[in-house]
Order: sequence, then structure tokens, then C-alpha cells
Amino acid sequence: MTLAQIIQTIAVYAIPVLFAITVHEAAHGYVARYLGDDTAAMLGRVTLNPLRHIDPVGTLLMPLLLYVFTSGAFVFGYARPVPVRIDRLRNPHRDSMWVALAGPLSNLAQAFLWGLLLVVLRAMGVTEMFFLAMCVAGLLVNVVMCVFNLFPLPPLDGGRVLVGLLPPRQALALARVEPWGFFIVMALVLTGVVSALWMRPLMSLVFNFLRLVLPPLKQVLG
Repeated sequence: MTLAQIIQTIAVYAIPVLFAITVHEAAHGYVARYLGDDTAAMLGRVTLNPLRHIDPVGTLLMPLLLYVFTSGAFVFGYARPVPVRIDRLRNPHRDSMWVALAGPLSNLAQAFLWGLLLVVLRAMGVTEMFFLAMCVAGLLVNVVMCVFNLFPLPPLDGGRVLVGLLPPRQALALARVEPWGFFIVMALVLTGVVSALWMRPLMSLVFNFLRLVLPPLKQVLG
């Protein structure tokens, strides 16, 4: 992979990634504040300023190094998690699920908006590949973030949703996995389990949904 290719990829993905991460994290904080917990708001995390959510290692260095050393085959990163005090929510058991869902749902909304922008640009006759590629990148990044974060294991959002759905005893047992959840998820990612059994089927489902609500995407994306 040449330096020019790396720079081109970074240029195309930079804005979609920053928006995807920023809106995702801000959505957690906004919904938490709406439901009674203002911890994130007091710390200045309910904002669309990406600098408040970026982790220098997890958001910048790690994804870049993985992209370069795997020739784009594997990229992983993370942002600074938004702090939420579940005990401050008006209905902790129910509201914690909505706080967790806010991030992935914000990515689904962004995927729709990037898809809509792509359709509009194509309809206007725009042929500048940089802007079209950025829209496709925005679609892909947000669908990946939405689906990956819904994986049902803490500390991912899907795991926290599942904790809220399970009966108390089972919910407590799953919640206890959280300190090791990141390492378990990474092991499942590296062995291909997450990709084969979770990412591909659900990403296909989401893309089919987007093609349904935005019919012109069928011609744009195939």
C-alpha cells in the first residue's frame, strides 16, 4: 500500500468517522440527560465537538496503525466513553437501555443521511469521485458502528441493552462479564466469529433496509 493510497483513504474517511463517533457518543449523553442523569452534560460531553470524544490512541493511532500494517484488512478503534450514572436515571432498569441504544440508533440515522446525500448528489449529476466516495464511506462506517455496537456483550451497547432486558439474576450475571467483555469481544473478532455470525448478516439486513427506504440506493450501491 502506497503513501498516496493511505492519504487518500484518510481524506475520504476522516469526516464520516469523526461525525460517526461524535454523534454516537453525544447521543448517549443527550439521552442520559433527558432521562435524568446530567453527568455527561456537566463534564461537557453532550456536544458535537469531536475533540471532547476523541481518544488519541483508540480513535487515531490504533486505527491508523492497524490499517497500515494490515493493508486495510482490519481496522479497530474506540472513542472516550460517555460517563453515565445509571442510578441517577429516573427508571434505571428501563432508561439504561435507551441510553445504550441511542448511540447505535444515531449511527443508523447518519447512515440514512449519508445515503440520502449520495442519492441527491447522483441525481444532481455530480461526478466528483471524492464526494461520492465520502458518502459511501459514511454509509459503511455508520452501518459498521451501528451493528458492531449492538453485539450483545458488555461493555458494548448491545450488551447493556440485553442486561436491561434479562430477568434480574441473569442480568446480574451478564453485567459481571463487563470487566473482561472487551477482551472477549476482541478474541471473537480476531477469530472471525463476530464477522461471520454477527457483522455480515446484520450489515446485510441494515443495507437492505436502507435500500428499501431509499430505493435509488439499489442503483447506486447495487
